Amino acid sequence: MPYYNLYGMEKLRESETPLAEIQKVKGEFMKTGLVTYNQGGHPRPHFHPNEEQFVFILEGKRYSILGDEEKVVGPGDLLHIPRNTRHCAITLDEKCVAYVTKSPAGTGHLAQDYNESDDADEVEKRLQEKLEEYKKTGTIK
Repeated sequence: MPYYNLYGMEKLRESETPLAEIQKVKGEFMKTGLVTYNQGGHPRPHFHPNEEQFVFILEGKRYSILGDEEKVVGPGDLLHIPRNTRHCAITLDEKCVAYVTKSPAGTGHLAQDYNESDDADEVEKRLQEKLEEYKKTGTIK
């Protein structure tokens, strides 16, 4: 079927990212979907050795760590995540909705090539600190 309405699709949860609501579609060479996280929600810092990814923020703000770069991202921001690049983000607003596309399609499972990074605990602590800063001040330095 060539036409889809992601907003009308069932919301799923995948074991690697249980805090995310996912509405997804699998094609021949790529998989895509809407991913929603509520405030404070985030996956553990991870990388994908076999997948390339784009994330387009539709709604809400997140504090994003992508490789060695860190910044607040929001509506209109497009993130390119190359293979083997550690990444994670924590939702700052009430919720964040992103349109995600990954290649290859694999099984269609959006978290399929998920590998937790060695420094996940350290990076996760930084994410929590940034969320607390945002809650107190409404901004992040």
